[in-house]
Amino acid sequence: MKFLLLSSSIVIPLLMMTLQKKWPRVRFYFHLVAFLSALIFGNISAFAIYDIIIDDTVFMTNIHAIFLNPFFLLTGAYLGVYFLYTLTVNLLVKDN
Repeated sequence: MKFLLLSSSIVIPLLMMTLQKKWPRVRFYFHLVAFLSALIFGNISAFAIYDIIIDDTVFMTNIHAIFLNPFFLLTGAYLGVYFLYTLTVNLLVKDN
């Protein structure tokens, strides 16, 4: 399982880079999904922290409930892959 996760964290950004070279319009959609993911990820985090502050609960025990939210996990996973994609593009694209 760990090998699958490691290999996908390498393969998916390379696949994204290949797609954006073949179809430049895809780059816009990668950026748009990353923007929306960042908004959703940030809002979920902010609301979770806000609820903990309002309820005056123990921070370390309640904040981990955020990992049960599938939207938090999906948007965080996409942001991680997108970050690797942008690093790969910037690393492999030659400057003129």
